Order: sequence, then structure tokens, then C-alpha cells
Amino acid sequence: MFGRKKDQAPDPQVTPASDEQIARSKDPRSAKGVPTPSRKDQEEARKRPLVPNDRAAAKVIARDARREEQARMRRAMDTGEERFLPIRDKGPQKRYARDFVDARFSLGEFVMFAALAIVLLTVVIPTRNADGSANDSQLIVFGLFWVMVAFVAIDTWLMSRKLKRQITAKFGSVDPGVVWYGSMRSMQFRRLRLPKPMVKRGEWPS
Repeated sequence: MFGRKKDQAPDPQVTPASDEQIARSKDPRSAKGVPTPSRKDQEEARKRPLVPNDRAAAKVIARDARREEQARMRRAMDTGEERFLPIRDKGPQKRYARDFVDARFSLGEFVMFAALAIVLLTVVIPTRNADGSANDSQLIVFGLFWVMVAFVAIDTWLMSRKLKRQITAKFGSVDPGVVWYGSMRSMQFRRLRLPKPMVKRGEWPS
């Protein structure tokens, strides 16, 4: 009674959608008033190479990509952004090691300046006195330098042991090379370290 009769004629005002209209409605990229690209055009677009056939253009694209990557890496060295850091600096344990080293005062920071002072003193201080006898001043300077090197070695060794304990307590184990990574960082002058320090002295990582 309420169903549609089988022999009822279709409404003349309703026209069936064409195949092109159906494809256009299913294509999310199609916009109003923009014709749907033909199958041939779509296949040609898929066949386009990712790298241009022109070698000169390919070199320009590769050079621009390298420059962009290097720029991101330089910014990461300043900001500490993990995803763009070099492989040698990536990882949570290395980040912890950097923060641990940067939070402390290390004698190794001043080895470079001590070595430079030794070179200058060897130029200024004569090797022999006016009477021809050996000048002991240079021996004293070299002796003080080697005493400082010994203290630096002891300080670095103690630091590496503590760093290893801290990393083990926080992460459960120590990745290979992390302790050495922190030890070498402690030998660099703080302002010249890369990536740049993200913590202040005394601001120990948790």
C-alpha cells in the first residue's frame, strides 16, 4: 500500500549522474568548476621522475637540500633540537651527559689555555742564562703544566665514574661511547662546546 509501485515511472526532474560526475564527487582533490583530469593525464603524472632528468637541475636541487639540512643542523646546535642534531650527539643519554658536564666546573676546560701559555713562555723565557747556565724557569713552567695535566686526568676520571653511575641509575644501562662522549666534552672550553650548553653551572639534570 505504501510501497512504490514497480511500474511507476522515474521522476523526469531527477537525472542519473554521469560517470564523470561520480568520479568528480569521489575525488577529494577536485574543486568546484575544475574539470577532473583524464586517466591519461593522471598516468603521465605518476610516471614523472622524482629526480629531474636534467643533471644540472638535479645538482641544484641536491645542493639546496644539503644547504637546508646544514642550516637546520646549525640551528639545532644552538637550540639543542634533537631531531636535527648530528648522529654523534643524538640520544637521551648523550643529552643527559651534556647537561651533566655543563652543570659542573671542569679543570679540563683550561688545558687549552695552559698549553697556549706554555708556548708563549717558551718564546719569552730564554733557555739559558747570561752566564751560559741552564735556565730553570722553563723547567718550572713545564713542571707546573704537567702537574695540571695530572689533576685534569684525575678530575676527568672521577667525573666519568659519577656520570656512569648517574646514567645507570636513570636509564638502567649505559650506551657505548656515552661516558667517553661526556669526558671529551669536559675537556672543551664551555663557550666553545657544541651543541651549546642548555643548563647553567650547578643546574644538575634530574
